[in-house]
This record gives sequence, C-alpha cells and structure tokens, in this order.
Amino acid sequence: MTRALPRSSPSPWLAYSCLALSMSLVGSYVALSKPLVAVIPVFLLAWLRFGIGGLAMISWLRKPADEPPLTTRTRWLLFLESFLGNFMFSICMLFGVSLTTAVAAGVVMSSIPAVVAILSALFLKEQIGKRTAAAIVCAAAGIGLFSLQKPPADSSTASGGEFLGVSLAVWGNLLVFAAVVCEASYVVIGKRLTDGLGPRRISSIINLWGFALVTPLGIWTAWHFDFSQVTPTLWGLLVFYALAASVWTVWLWMTGLKTVPASRAGVFTVMLPVSAAAIGVLFMGETLTALQMLAFGIALMGLLLATLPGRTAGTASS
Repeated sequence: MTRALPRSSPSPWLAYSCLALSMSLVGSYVALSKPLVAVIPVFLLAWLRFGIGGLAMISWLRKPADEPPLTTRTRWLLFLESFLGNFMFSICMLFGVSLTTAVAAGVVMSSIPAVVAILSALFLKEQIGKRTAAAIVCAAAGIGLFSLQKPPADSSTASGGEFLGVSLAVWGNLLVFAAVVCEASYVVIGKRLTDGLGPRRISSIINLWGFALVTPLGIWTAWHFDFSQVTPTLWGLLVFYALAASVWTVWLWMTGLKTVPASRAGVFTVMLPVSAAAIGVLFMGETLTALQMLAFGIALMGLLLATLPGRTAGTASS
C-alpha cells in the first residue's frame, strides 16, 4: 500500500487529552440529546446529524497534496468505519436498550475497553502490557459498578415476551454487546486509517458514508414528520449534537489515535459515563451515590494507569 508522507503526530499528553475530550463530548451529547429523541424519530435525527456535520466539514473532503490516492483497501476500511461505528452501532444500541434494562445495558457496555484490547491484539498485533491490562480491568470494573448502582426503577424498562424461544431481554443484551463490538471495531479500524490519512479526511469521509447509508430511511421518516414540532431551542440543540457527534468527537479521537495504541485508547471510554453523569448532576438535578462515586474513582484510576509514564519511553509501548 502506498503510504502518505510523514505527518507530525501530537505529543502523548496532547493525544491523551484529545481522547479524553472526545469521549467526554460523547457522554455530554448523549445526555443532552434526550429532548431531541423525544421529538425527532431516530433515523431522521441521524440523517439531520450527518447532513449538518457534512456541511460543516465540506472543506475537509478536499484531498491534501501529500496524500496518495486511496487504495481499494483504504476505501473499504473507511466504509467499514462508518458502517460499523456509525450505522450499525446506533441501530444495535437503540434497539438493544429498548429491549433490555438500562442497568443491564450499562454492564454490557463496560466491556468496551476489554473488547478493544482483544481486537487490537488480534488485528493490530498490539502487545498488552501488565499496566495497560490493569487499566482495562479498572475501566471495565468502574463502568460496570456504576451501572449496577443505578436506581432500581430502571429495571421496569425491560421488555417482556420471547422471540425464537429466547427472552427479549436476552436479545436486547446481545444487541447491546453487538454495539460494543461495533464500537471496538471503530477504534481498531480508526487506528489503521490514521497510518495514512489525516483526522480531518477520515472524519469527513466516514460522515459522508454515514449520510449515504441513512439517507433512504431519513427521507422516508422526514416525509411523514411534522417539523413544526421542533422548536428553535431544539434546532439549536440539534446543531450542537450534529457538530459534536459528527465533527468534534471524531476529529479529536482520530487525532489521539495517531499517537496512542488502540488498546490503551479504549480505556478512555470511561469518560463517556463520567461526563454523562456530570451533565445529569449539573443540569438535570440528578445525584450520585457514594458507591457511584467510588465506581468513577476506580474507572479514573484506570486512566492514570494507562497514561502515567512508564520506565520505558515511547508511545507505542503498552
């Protein structure tokens, strides 16, 4: 494969900051998008998100002078990055959560760092050192413990009934785990893409693929939707959601991945529930229990283990 001319990579700490800020933004817009989902159908919301994001990144689609022509392999990776990380992740997560409980979904989602590490070892041949492994365990344990400490009322959201002799709640958990695999694949494929493409090009191309994939469903939903229900405040929130989800978070994540191994980057997914909970406490009147605060402490300890300098220098070591 023809490789691009070397591009400067961010310093390790700048890369860590980009990864943390990316996941923090994800948690923020997930929490703040609840009013949008209550009014705008999911597929229409996704279509508007990719459309607004595409307009914001239209200049990023231009091929840089030092970038070689895209190979067939790179084109497939870009398609898979969008198909798995944007399209399939959203479908599996939304339908999975609708069938299972929020508590169960949160526990399943706590496996993201571990699944990222496994896929990184299999496809990127990354070596998982003892400290990175300990960081992954802390991240998963913290997210899982936090989910288990959510109010019991969440359990009432599970769907009853069966499909093919299997409980719908089990199907929901399987769909959520499928979303976990999609998210982990997004991290691993993204790491491969950053070897030859810049963060802006990756962000704009996978957003364009996302727009193309969801357009048929988006148009069909828009045809039957009453747009007068969307207030000016919701339109403003929609613009923030689109820019955060399609532009800022992807660019920040790809920028961090240029320097940080994918297995270590997966630990930063702990910032998603941390920021979502912070938004809930600061703006939605929610409270945290002592055990939930302990869970966050354990999860953040994983970040410290993953980011503190080790005895051997070099950003590629784990």
